[in-house]
Amino acid sequence: MIYVDRARWPAHGRLWAHLVSDVSYAELHVFAEMIGAPPRGFDRDHYDIPAARVPWAIWLGADLVESREIAARLRAAGLRRPKHLSHR
Repeated sequence: MIYVDRARWPAHGRLWAHLVSDVSYAELHVFAEMIGAPPRGFDRDHYDIPAARVPWAIWLGADLVESREIAARLRAAGLRRPKHLSHR
């Protein structure tokens, strides 16, 4: 399943949301491509997407969840990659 939260994080003159999968990174990458998110938007375990892409994600089937749910869903699926453990 794909999840998205509300765009609340300001950067580069816009508000941004998080897009995640609780199935696989492959599912996430395919979905991100479908909504026009560039590969550079991928950050360890999620995509940062601008507010304008959130309605597209929901229309294509993503579940809108609270921000705190994003990390919880990733942890439960074993897909969480915390920044302090990243070798990026």
